[in-house]
Amino acid sequence: MDLVLCHTTADFDALGAAVGLCVLRPGSRIVLTGGCHPTVRDFLALHRDEYPLIERRSVNPQKIRSITIVDASGRDRLGKAAEWLDLPHLNEIAVFDHHLEAHSDIPATVTQIEAVGASTTLIVEKLKNQAEKSDTPFRLLPSEATVMALGIHVDTGSLTFEGATARDAIALAWLMEQGASLGVIAEYVEPALSPQLQDLLREALKNLRSEILHGYSVAWVLLSTEAYVPGLSSLASRLLDLTETDALLLGNVYKFSENDNNRNIAPESPVSNRLTIIGRSRIEGTNLSELFKPFGGGGHARAASLATRDVDPLLTLNQLADELKTQIPHPPTARELMSSPVRSIRPETSVGEAHRILLRYGHSGLSVVDADDRLAGIISRRDIDIALHHGFSHAPVKGYMTWQLKTIAPDTLLPEIESLMVTYDIGRLPVLENGQLVGIVTRTDVLRELHQQKARDRGSNTELSYCAAPESVEQLLRSRISPELWQLLSIAANIAQNRGWQLYIVGGAVRDLLLATDDTLALTDIDLVVDGKCGSDDSGAGVELASSLQKLYPESRLDVHGQFQTAALLWHKDSAFGSLWVDIATARTEFYPYPAANPEVEASSIRQDLYRRDFTINALAVRLGVPRSGELLDFFCGLLDLEAKQIRVLHANSFIEDPTRIYRAVRFAVRLGFEIEPQTEGYIRNALASGIYYRIQGENGRAPALETRLKSELKYILQAPYWKVALQMLGDLQALRCIHPSLELDRELWRQLRLLDRCLNGRRKKEGTTRILTRIHGLMIEGESRVRGKKEEGIGKKEEKEKATISNAQFPMPNSPFPIINIPDWQMRLEVLIAYLAPEYRGKVAANLQLPADSIKRLEVLEAGKKQLAENLPKCELPSQLVLLLRNYELPVLIAIALQSPRSARRQIWEYLTKWVNVEPPLNGNDLKALGYKPGPGFKRMLDDLLAAKLDGDLGDRAAAISFLAQRYPQA
Repeated sequence: MDLVLCHTTADFDALGAAVGLCVLRPGSRIVLTGGCHPTVRDFLALHRDEYPLIERRSVNPQKIRSITIVDASGRDRLGKAAEWLDLPHLNEIAVFDHHLEAHSDIPATVTQIEAVGASTTLIVEKLKNQAEKSDTPFRLLPSEATVMALGIHVDTGSLTFEGATARDAIALAWLMEQGASLGVIAEYVEPALSPQLQDLLREALKNLRSEILHGYSVAWVLLSTEAYVPGLSSLASRLLDLTETDALLLGNVYKFSENDNNRNIAPESPVSNRLTIIGRSRIEGTNLSELFKPFGGGGHARAASLATRDVDPLLTLNQLADELKTQIPHPPTARELMSSPVRSIRPETSVGEAHRILLRYGHSGLSVVDADDRLAGIISRRDIDIALHHGFSHAPVKGYMTWQLKTIAPDTLLPEIESLMVTYDIGRLPVLENGQLVGIVTRTDVLRELHQQKARDRGSNTELSYCAAPESVEQLLRSRISPELWQLLSIAANIAQNRGWQLYIVGGAVRDLLLATDDTLALTDIDLVVDGKCGSDDSGAGVELASSLQKLYPESRLDVHGQFQTAALLWHKDSAFGSLWVDIATARTEFYPYPAANPEVEASSIRQDLYRRDFTINALAVRLGVPRSGELLDFFCGLLDLEAKQIRVLHANSFIEDPTRIYRAVRFAVRLGFEIEPQTEGYIRNALASGIYYRIQGENGRAPALETRLKSELKYILQAPYWKVALQMLGDLQALRCIHPSLELDRELWRQLRLLDRCLNGRRKKEGTTRILTRIHGLMIEGESRVRGKKEEGIGKKEEKEKATISNAQFPMPNSPFPIINIPDWQMRLEVLIAYLAPEYRGKVAANLQLPADSIKRLEVLEAGKKQLAENLPKCELPSQLVLLLRNYELPVLIAIALQSPRSARRQIWEYLTKWVNVEPPLNGNDLKALGYKPGPGFKRMLDDLLAAKLDGDLGDRAAAISFLAQRYPQA
């Protein structure tokens, strides 16, 4: 365990530097050694989950590998954590500080103490240097950039303190480029007020009027001064913070005469009243600029001002306050924000079992309910970790849960929810209705909604996007799809809304919509998810919605997959929809009981449903229907990855759970022209190097992900136009080991694949003249067939018609043990891959991938056929000998043998295929009967002899053939 220690009473500089070090050293954890500054505490009350914080009491000292101290160089500033510095097994102790005068008594192996305004600057310089040297795009998360920017702002007084340096300014500018939020920085940075403004602040606090409306606090106050006072905007911001008001109108009336600005004006110039009003609002939907416009004011929606004269100051201020109240929208309620259904346990559940449940579902806490399903308490991951640390895995959770709870009702408003979380430092609030637990609102839910509100305010481009940064794409969607399809989606959304559900379009369709450059998007594959938010009784919501739609669209076909509570509506060559597949599922989460297993699914929320997806670019959703129709849900920064053109996985164990995601990562990267993000590539290589897949196959006897699901992914890649690039990328990742541990794309295997491709391309060029293969009715397409139960994000579920095939149906093989077959090109490529394995593995691997029986048999007998031809081909001196030998082998076997044979053998096989295979006897069976021969087994011998004579050049015309028969087979 690598730890980063913040000093006691940690400030933003210590926290920002610690977060930056965790970016430099992935996997490190931050320890607040002894509390934090009140402003930092308030910040972490909302944003704690964004950073890798760990409780000091949860640390096992024996597992510490290294310690880094930030913004301090003395042991006395580390509290009890200073004892860890004496551990004998530490690999490294590092110190990063900017206090040159401080005495250091820490036995550091690495020290960097320099004269800059903030310790965070030292870390930012390292990050900036790493980004400049990186070959791949580097970008901080907005949450990381923001807290580091706060560290520099606070410790340098926003670059105004004496110790601030140009290095701090450069670091701050880079963090702004990386997405630091000015809105959040302004919320937590405290600028100093002049003495005059401090006096006015006291007066404002004394005379402030306020009112609560829809859960928001609106305040206004009028101050009177002798003259104009500069800095009123800072006073308004401070007043807003001190009173925790959501919207404020600060008025200042003062005397003004023209000679105040012009000394040439006569002293007796008239004096008038001037009124200045500063407006600040944190309420989404309000627009102060529009409010002030009639008085000649303006600004931004959340910050504006006006200056006017000769009006009644108090009347004007009260009038504006009343108009501001009318702008305030009804804020979201707990019912709209909550996650449902809630994962709950009984008080008697053991701590160990609770830990397993947390691990399974990825939650940070669990609700505890009694036998009557009434809420009894909540236990957090921190509580469970501490209990496990002390060896109480067997103890019931009732001894560790929090039972004095703050709860809310479904109609509790967002401002009240936010206030409860900040006031009591609560990470989750249970939602109770009639005493029953119906949902839970977490910090993440609140943060998501707050940032959605900021994103809807188009006046700023620097808002945070930790969780969702939704933008309305309704107009974009509506403009790019057909009117008929938009009507279908609208009808589906209305049906869902009438049942109390929320409907989303998710996955690949959203990704392709955002990537599309054409005005028209031809969607043939749409995935819809229904979020019931009403508990487990709605697990079949997807099927119910699909059934209702099918009644309105009887021309569609309804397929129901009961095991996964999903349904699909299919149109085939429809006049309005063409060939369209609409998959409708209930929002669900999934759990893999062991690596490479089939997932177990349960009903859940839309966020959990998106979290189970493969990559961030496929974990996007668009809300259909009110409220907030058309909003984009992006919980995992998929938009940033689309902009960066990179494939990023959602969690570190994704490839351990499902190795087919390795193949999907490669397929999306090649198809979309993206790069696999470096950390994601690292997860791929670690999963392959771990050997977990083969160990699981040994322990469980099978790994479903490496069977039909792997075959499907191989099919998608090997039938695509870009299969060569994708296969080379898989080879570089050593991902072919998923097929078999010994399979690697070396030079020889690549040579065989290229020879096969030359053969397949050659057969197309010669099509119609050599008649080696059946006519190809359709070009090779990237069609994505539906794999039931396992979600495939997005490249399409086009029907697989008329694929390019390799066939032996054009010529007879009377002695061949194989039936006449047609084999798609992708399958031939896959068989070449498998054939490269040692003979004893080929049949087993083909069976494991559940290839057709004839394919398995071909691979099993391939080695014997290769040996037979190696022995007999050199003996073939005449064309007839070559034809009579090779016609006993089906075409795919001949090609596979040729690929693995020396050039001389390949030349003979190719000569047979391109020159001799189409030669026919000069006479046929009807000719023999016309000559008076009786049909029977002898016909075959006669025709074979005629063919051999013609191949060897012993026969010329038909007369010569008849003469040949008369000599060889005289009639009685």
